[in-house]
Amino acid sequence: MAPQRTQTAVWQIALPDEAATAALAVELTHWLKPGDLLTLSGDLGAGKTAFARALVRNLTGDAELDVPSPTFTLMQIYDGLDFPIVHADLYRIRAPEELEELGWDEAGEGALVLVEWPDRAGGFLRADRLDLSFSLDPGQGANFRNAVLTGYGSFASRLGISRAIHQVLRASGFEDAERQFMLGDASTRAYERLTKADGTTAVLMISPPRPDGPPIRFGKSYGTLARLAENIRPYVAIDAGLRAEGFSAPEIYAVDLDVGVAVIEDFGADGVTDGDTIITERYAESVALLARLHQLTLPDILPIDDVNTYRVPPYDLDALSIETELLIDWYAPHVAKASLTSGAKASFVNLWRHILRDIVSGPQTWTLRDFHSPNIIWLGERHGSARVGLIDFQDCVLGHPAYDVVSLLQDARVNVPADVELKLLGHYMQLRRIADANFDMAGFARAYAVLGAQRATKILGIFARLDKRDHKPRYLAHLPRIEENLAKDLAHPLLSGLKGWYEAHLPQIFQRGA
Repeated sequence: MAPQRTQTAVWQIALPDEAATAALAVELTHWLKPGDLLTLSGDLGAGKTAFARALVRNLTGDAELDVPSPTFTLMQIYDGLDFPIVHADLYRIRAPEELEELGWDEAGEGALVLVEWPDRAGGFLRADRLDLSFSLDPGQGANFRNAVLTGYGSFASRLGISRAIHQVLRASGFEDAERQFMLGDASTRAYERLTKADGTTAVLMISPPRPDGPPIRFGKSYGTLARLAENIRPYVAIDAGLRAEGFSAPEIYAVDLDVGVAVIEDFGADGVTDGDTIITERYAESVALLARLHQLTLPDILPIDDVNTYRVPPYDLDALSIETELLIDWYAPHVAKASLTSGAKASFVNLWRHILRDIVSGPQTWTLRDFHSPNIIWLGERHGSARVGLIDFQDCVLGHPAYDVVSLLQDARVNVPADVELKLLGHYMQLRRIADANFDMAGFARAYAVLGAQRATKILGIFARLDKRDHKPRYLAHLPRIEENLAKDLAHPLLSGLKGWYEAHLPQIFQRGA
């Protein structure tokens, strides 16, 4: 069998002066991390040390730090703000074995390693690395440099993302903006706030294509079965669709559809809660937004750009059902410490699929799917439901309108008092009845209970998985609230059979929710 080729990516950049070289160093600091290896190549005077100096100064937060070439010391170690930096110059190394005598492996452990003259190291350097090759071009001027960045192995995809970010920042006019990391969510997406010198802001969204997981049923992965967005295209399409209907979704200033990065409008950080307390008036306006959305006749095919379209997937029985199974896969064994038999698991699946059939055959609309407090920004300067800023909708599906209502009113991350929940639910149904005299209030109330139980079941599984698999234990703090909501929803007579299963196999839910 022929050996596999190492994945590579190449990015060529013209650097007209030393300031441009320093700017490149600053740009790379946004995605470098401990354990990374950067090799710096080029002739004497090509700019390797100037780049290394700018990079080290940025990573240490010391713009005046003396960063000499380590030609004579061979290695220089700096304390960075987040991790150590090892700067090595191997020009005087006569044989790769000399690196062992220098304690090379120990020095580089947990550090970012920059190596000048890497060819002297032989096989001591990892194949996974980012190489920066600098060259002079006298015809362009004495200070001009060409830089060729080559990512090997895992660096190939990271370099591709960095290059795409560079391009969308330039296309949106934010190439010189200060970049500040924003707290991420439970997904793999990342966000940065961009701030220009004049105070203008935007948000950089980094949402690369989602790697498909292993097949778990019918040859399909969980993400495929659950109808989760595979890339940034659904976000772009749904964003345009919401804006076309007059809803406040971010304007997209620039996007790379293939890599999955975009510069979008910054809605700020004013939410619909005050600490752990909901702001009832803002929740009421959010409910009114849903009532307005659900009254509309909405398309299931939306444009992505001038050529491509996106079909909103259905929130079908397989999607709703596979989500509930997260509870028996993650919550039951890892949180409840319950050992479920194959018969108990099969009974759980059958009970849920039976109860969900009426849901998928009911009314359908755009279901934003993550319509709850962390994803709603309050835009107080706007009017009416336009004050409700929507930022998370890439997993939008065609589903029952009750899903987003219960997502908001049984918020997984903040307490909604029972009387306020009931009042806001009534407010939604009254708005729907005013717009449509035939609106089925009783049917909607049944769907609300069913989908509330389905969503709580799913989230218990997701939060347990975030703790066990992804090492994010902070979500466990929300479990009592979700368990209480689940117990409340299971009290609906329609769910008596399901309630019996939960009582028999996961009685802790009712003990905590009591």
